[in-house]
Amino acid sequence: MKKKGKTILYKLKTIKYKNYTILYVLMLMIIVFSFANPLFASWRNLTNIITQNTYFIIAAIGMSFVMIGGGIDLSVGYQMSLVGVITAVLIVSSSIPVWLAILIGLMIGAILGFLNGLIVTSVNIFPLIATLATAMVFQGASFMISEAKTYRLDHALDFLISDSLLGIPFDIWLTIIIVAIASIVFKKTYFGRYIFATGGNEEASKLSGIKTKMIRISIYALCGFFFAVATMIMMAKANVMTSTFGPGTEFTALTAAIIGGISFKGGEGKIWGLIVGIFILQVLSNGMQLSGLGAYVQYVVKGAILLFAVIFDEYQKSKRSKPKIEKTLTQE
Repeated sequence: MKKKGKTILYKLKTIKYKNYTILYVLMLMIIVFSFANPLFASWRNLTNIITQNTYFIIAAIGMSFVMIGGGIDLSVGYQMSLVGVITAVLIVSSSIPVWLAILIGLMIGAILGFLNGLIVTSVNIFPLIATLATAMVFQGASFMISEAKTYRLDHALDFLISDSLLGIPFDIWLTIIIVAIASIVFKKTYFGRYIFATGGNEEASKLSGIKTKMIRISIYALCGFFFAVATMIMMAKANVMTSTFGPGTEFTALTAAIIGGISFKGGEGKIWGLIVGIFILQVLSNGMQLSGLGAYVQYVVKGAILLFAVIFDEYQKSKRSKPKIEKTLTQE
């Protein structure tokens, strides 16, 4: 018993508490907003923050694959728009079953991501430029197919958010499963290690025998697939679909990923940090709304947070690389 107590004490002493800074930030925000407005700490509001953000978490998981692999995808918002419109058209205007429409939508999401990966790796264009261009293509296609109409889904996708298991809605189970799978992939599989290696140093990874081109195409395809899953849940919550749904989600996913410690330059990141990053953004948004601050102020604050997170990421990177440079110069 005494030995066990010592072991627990030893583990507590060896925890690197500074690695959990963003968790402390989230807890501090919850405390501050709870004092600012008692409604914030109500059970209903806190559960709303969780249930309303399942599709953001799934989308951010997709973005994490691309970012850890050293890429970026700015087209995902319009991927959601295009996938959603096609799925809605199939549900509303055709006689195919809903499950088949969903399956087709998920496949289209993966294909759009695959195309992005193919363009980035084959034509060797900087990912930011390539995905910015494809975003315009997806946007145009989405408006052409939908003809700027609003599609009412007549609760066809309600089962995604209304059905429950053990009292927990299906979309929350789906989010938990996706988070668990992503964590296992990054921590326990060769594929996950190859993604980190490719994002950290692509040339060195190539020389060590990793098929970096295949890895990069795969992570873009996975990103497209996860954003398509997020699209289905988003549509279920809104019960309608238009071409304007989706754009903007990439900003939230990108900001949450960087706040959560996923490096903008690739090769670093943790899934739990990503989840905390999402909740920091949503707690901030919810708390500011309850405090009476308008949407424009929220944009300013979120933009400032993103800027700060990028600067901090750059500072951390340069701080880590400095000893390596000094060591190299000393050896010379």
